[in-house]
Amino acid sequence: MDQNAAGITHRSITSPGGRIHLAEQGTGPLVLLVHGFPESWYSWRHQLPVLAAAGYRAVALDVRGYGRSSKPAATDAYRMLALVEDNVTVVHALGEESAVVVGHDWGAPIAANSALLRPDVFRAVGLLSIPYTPRGATRPSEVFARMGGDEEFYVSYFQEPGRAEAEIEPDVRGWLAGLYAALSPDTMPAPGAPDPHFVSKGGTMRDRFPVGRRPAWLGESDLDVYAGEFERTGFTGALNRYRNMDRDWEDLAAFDGAPVTQPSLFIGGGLDASTTWLAKAIEAYPVTLPGLVSSHLLNGCGHWIQQERPAEVNRLLTDWLTALPT
Repeated sequence: MDQNAAGITHRSITSPGGRIHLAEQGTGPLVLLVHGFPESWYSWRHQLPVLAAAGYRAVALDVRGYGRSSKPAATDAYRMLALVEDNVTVVHALGEESAVVVGHDWGAPIAANSALLRPDVFRAVGLLSIPYTPRGATRPSEVFARMGGDEEFYVSYFQEPGRAEAEIEPDVRGWLAGLYAALSPDTMPAPGAPDPHFVSKGGTMRDRFPVGRRPAWLGESDLDVYAGEFERTGFTGALNRYRNMDRDWEDLAAFDGAPVTQPSLFIGGGLDASTTWLAKAIEAYPVTLPGLVSSHLLNGCGHWIQQERPAEVNRLLTDWLTALPT
């Protein structure tokens, strides 16, 4: 265990999948923060001290495959059931019986499924950027294959082991900077420009990333942290989450269409493609999230919501947490 100057304690615990790295600050009711792709615990750096000051034990983990957590070799080790089990392990290893779970990007479905599968452990769930969509009737790979038309949707592009790695890993820093810029409001491509979520035949994702532009939220030292982690670990562990979506669909057959009933929160970016593509999922919240306490779309905000708008997200999170039943 070690503690940095900002008061964040770092530790590792052991789960069935190996080591899980945690960044922790504060005491009180446990709030588990789950990051998305391609990030790490560090994406919650603005939330940890604020939640701690508000009286919560805020814990941000490196998801399996990222940062200082373990990176199992088997692709199917990254299925949703395993990630839910990791979250449960964290709660119990910290000596707690229950927690609020909050996720961003891929962390949002991980958080939602944690609440769905283990309501005995996760008493409330917050979702950032990615709306909750229950398991549907169609295999995910079939859905994504239909989205591209003459182009390939990025989720389909990520499916073949080694393919995306070959694009990303020769220049991790440049690729990350380009992706972060592509989905940020001050640097994203103009309306009508080629969409960076799609890949042209024979092309790569970075072909459509902004060049030489960095979003306001991403400082040089922030990029240093992200690039340093992925230069050390590579991208296979992170990409394996995408490569398990069909396995998840099979594993969760018993939960087809199931709602998440605990008290919930959704915060999305008004300029985030996820809230446009999944607008019907947001409209369905009265059925799929019957415990929804509040839902917010932040005007002019992109995908990296808790880093772009930390003060606003922190206020919404703490207001929601304060209103939850103890």
